Amino acid sequence: MAIISSVVIAAAALLHPVHSFVTPPSITRTPATDSVLPKTAPLLSFSKATPTGSRSKLASSTSLFMSSSILSLTLEKPLGLILEEDENNQGGVIVTQINEGGSAFESPSKDQLIQSKINTVMGQDVSTLSFDDVMDVIINAPSPVGIEFAIVVSSDAVAAPETTAEAAEVTAIPQYAMGAPVTITVQQPETNKPDIVLEAKVGDNLRKTLLANKDIELYRGLKKKLGNCGGGGQCGFCAVELIDEEGVWAERIDYEAKMIGNKGSDKCRLACMNNIVGPATVRTL
Repeated sequence: MAIISSVVIAAAALLHPVHSFVTPPSITRTPATDSVLPKTAPLLSFSKATPTGSRSKLASSTSLFMSSSILSLTLEKPLGLILEEDENNQGGVIVTQINEGGSAFESPSKDQLIQSKINTVMGQDVSTLSFDDVMDVIINAPSPVGIEFAIVVSSDAVAAPETTAEAAEVTAIPQYAMGAPVTITVQQPETNKPDIVLEAKVGDNLRKTLLANKDIELYRGLKKKLGNCGGGGQCGFCAVELIDEEGVWAERIDYEAKMIGNKGSDKCRLACMNNIVGPATVRTL
């Protein structure tokens, strides 16, 4: 008799699991092993799939207005938003990604939504709710759904512009595209030879460019000639000094400084470890 009762209880448990999750009728969801939603969830299957050829419909159903740092959108489901729990504030969720295929992706304001916080859904304040509660509100909301996002405004976006043209010129750094032709002027004070002007391209390796000209003695002396590592950054013998480089060459890394040691100033660089990024005047050591 006890065995029969146990079987009956086990069967009842299978028909009515304690942690069952009833999916709303308008939602198509893959059965899950647990009723608790993950703390990171894509809002991609909260409604039936939109019919083919509805991109124009999605775009037309997205309304937009800006008020201070609040962005209000009216979006069709599926939204295409990837949300995470806001761990920096008291509850709520933030947008971490926008997936193609959702109505948010069709919005002209999609780039502003990244890292924004959802303030309200259909007028209901969800900014302090738990992740699961926010998800429930969005799931149960009709389509289209009105959502207010708190947009993150960076300090760069509100920084005051330069007041003078001179100040702008000071901060402006020229940029050279990959493959752009530039000139490298080479000074060899130890040889008493005149400066040599080389035609090079952005992206070329500085060591190879210097060695390609037979009049440039990059490895001067028997020690350097016999002991150079062949461009592997191991010997430090290909060091040159950057005399003038228009501010486009980045600062040398710690490894270069270690390999060069006391053989030159802090402007000295390993030619083998630097690709040309713009015009420059270099001096051999």
